Amino acid sequence: MKKIISSLFVLMCMAFYLHAQEVKVTLTSDQIKAMTPDWKGERFPDGRPKTSDRFLERLKNISMEEAWGYLRNKGYQNQFEGDWMVIRPDSVMVGRAVTAQYMPLRPDYDKLIKDKGKAEGRIGSTNSWPIDVLKDGDIYVADSYGKGPDGTLIGDNLGNAIFAKSHRGVVFYGSVRDIEGLEEINGFNGWVKSYDPSYLQQTMLAGINVPIRIGRATVLPGDVVLAKKGGVVFIPAQFLEDLVKNAEFIELRDAFGHQRLREGKYTPGQIDQQWSDEIKKDFLQWLDAQKNLPMTRTELDEYMKERNW
Repeated sequence: MKKIISSLFVLMCMAFYLHAQEVKVTLTSDQIKAMTPDWKGERFPDGRPKTSDRFLERLKNISMEEAWGYLRNKGYQNQFEGDWMVIRPDSVMVGRAVTAQYMPLRPDYDKLIKDKGKAEGRIGSTNSWPIDVLKDGDIYVADSYGKGPDGTLIGDNLGNAIFAKSHRGVVFYGSVRDIEGLEEINGFNGWVKSYDPSYLQQTMLAGINVPIRIGRATVLPGDVVLAKKGGVVFIPAQFLEDLVKNAEFIELRDAFGHQRLREGKYTPGQIDQQWSDEIKKDFLQWLDAQKNLPMTRTELDEYMKERNW
């Protein structure tokens, strides 16, 4: 019996050792590609989708309701989280998610992560490691399980480092410290659950660029982040271009409809239902007179070919 127990113990130790060898601080490029197969475009070296800067810029003008409504119609019901403390509530932040998962401290797993990070050449405290991988246009999105006191992921020093690398800010399901110092970083913004003056304690990094939960939302590395004072929506990369064009078209359609209703040319019933050929023709002529379209006319014409008005 003792021999059997001893053999089982050796097997368990070997299994743990093999698992330890496989522990990674971040997912590999191939793993991220496998996780995001619907993205067919260019990717970063780490595997994350490299969504268009042009469409990211245009996303700033899209309302939260339009973005959220589009995703729900696609069957993505769990991409929004509200009820934030926002450092600059009157500004908009868009970018590509670099995700990080934090958990309550467990010494054995924390040691594995730190040993692996050291072997990979990572330096400093573990809550700085996600910052090291940020690129221009990225947003640091972290789940620290809503921890307030002793759960502050960054202060003004790390905030400066984040902005220097990404020119964006953070979305934390958790807390920050040094809020006055963060407010002094021109251009930096943050959506966080709370502020506390304490230092980070009894919290460990569990992974970088892994799937995470942000309140009601599931977030994958490379998701597009749209953050406004009303909340944050996380957009799967494959939907960005169509979502933006769809919202811009609806904006034009609504502007035309509102104008024609004010003019008394059509009734609400005519505008709110499937448009007649007469209204479609009038809309196209109205478009010709507009000088500041949110998209190019070529994009608009191509989009209307595919759309059931």
